[in-house]
Amino acid sequence: MLIDVVVADITTLSVDAIVNAANERLLGGGGVDGAIHRAAGPELLVECRALPLVRPGVRCPTGQARLTGGALLPSRHVIHTAGPIWLGGDNDEAELLAACYAACLAIAHAHGLRTLAFPAISCGIYGFPPEQAIPIAVESMRSWVDPSPERVLFCCHDAAMAALYREVLAGP
Repeated sequence: MLIDVVVADITTLSVDAIVNAANERLLGGGGVDGAIHRAAGPELLVECRALPLVRPGVRCPTGQARLTGGALLPSRHVIHTAGPIWLGGDNDEAELLAACYAACLAIAHAHGLRTLAFPAISCGIYGFPPEQAIPIAVESMRSWVDPSPERVLFCCHDAAMAALYREVLAGP
């Protein structure tokens, strides 16, 4: 798997799928989730609402992922994943974050998606410290053994976040 880091608006990327750092409801929200829903248009919300509830108010439990079309986005698909809220690190946050990445990769593989772009899942309003989240993201990509996706982009909102990804990718 080829891994790249870009500073860009994830909603503008022409890849097979972008990953949405969503909430469990999958009905839009703030941050990356809100930006993706705004750029995709109302069709994305309609498709998300059509996903079955697994329990009241929850379409995608934390650590899992769901696939929809890309609506008005240049990407063909959106993989929605509900990342963990940072509660100090003693509440399985690391394991749940790793599960998000694995679930997204599994969906990409199952659907033959070759190119995938990830935001920094849970590092925004969910408060996961990037210094702890980024190594989990990178290790998730490096430990993936299936042939697809072939290329993954870590899409960053600024140069400082991109530098953190590049530092982790460069390794010790």
